[in-house]
Amino acid sequence: MNKAELVETIQKSLGKDATKRAAEDALAAVLGAIEKGIKGKDKKVQIIGFGTFEVKKRAARQGRNPKTGEAMKIAASKSVGFKASSTLKAGL
Repeated sequence: MNKAELVETIQKSLGKDATKRAAEDALAAVLGAIEKGIKGKDKKVQIIGFGTFEVKKRAARQGRNPKTGEAMKIAASKSVGFKASSTLKAGL
C-alpha cells in the first residue's frame, strides 16, 4: 500500500462526507505526531495494540567496500525501528 492508497482508505473510514484533503491532513497529523515523539525526550512512541516506534543507535564498525574489498570504517548512526505488538502479530 502506498501513500495515495492509504489516504483513500482513511477517507473511506472517515465516511462519505470526508474529503481527500481531510484524509491527507489526518495522515499528516498522525505521522507528524510520531515524528515529534521519536525526536522528543523519550525517543519512543508506543501505540497499544499496534506497536512501538523508537530510535535505535548503531555503533561504529568496520566494513568492506563490496567493489574493491578494501576495509573501511562505518560511522555510528541512528535509525528508527518499529516493533509490532503481539496483538498486531497475532492478526497477521
